[in-house]
Amino acid sequence: QVQLVESGGGFVQAGGSLRLSCANSGRTFSTNAMGWFRQAPGKEREFVAAIRWANSATWYTDSVKGRFTMSRNNVMNTVYLQMNSLKPEDTAIYYCAARTGSRGAGILTMRAAYDYWGQGTQVTVSS
Repeated sequence: QVQLVESGGGFVQAGGSLRLSCANSGRTFSTNAMGWFRQAPGKEREFVAAIRWANSATWYTDSVKGRFTMSRNNVMNTVYLQMNSLKPEDTAIYYCAARTGSRGAGILTMRAAYDYWGQGTQVTVSS
C-alpha cells in the first residue's frame, strides 16, 4: 500500500519559515505528479502547489507565489514545500498528494487528479 507521510509542520511567528516534507513509506509507484493542498478550519481543502514529474514544471496558487517553493529529491523519494514569509492566513493542515504515472495528464490543481493522500501536518502561524 502507498503511504504518504508529511512532516515539518509546527508553530511559527508571522514572517518565519517552515519546510514541509512528504515521503512514501509504502510500496513504490510510478509518479506523474505530486501536489500540496491545505485545509483551514471550516474551509474547503485548497490547492497550494504541484510539480509534474516528467519536466519538473511547477504550479502555485496566487496567494503563495513568491513565498513558497516546491521541489523534489529523487534519491530520497521525497518532495518538499519550502514556505517563507509565512502569514497567519497560511495556518492550515497541509496535505501531500500523489498522482500515479498510469493516469497520464491531468489538471493538477484539482483534488480529483490525485490518487493518494497523506494524513496531513499542522502549520500554525501566529501574528
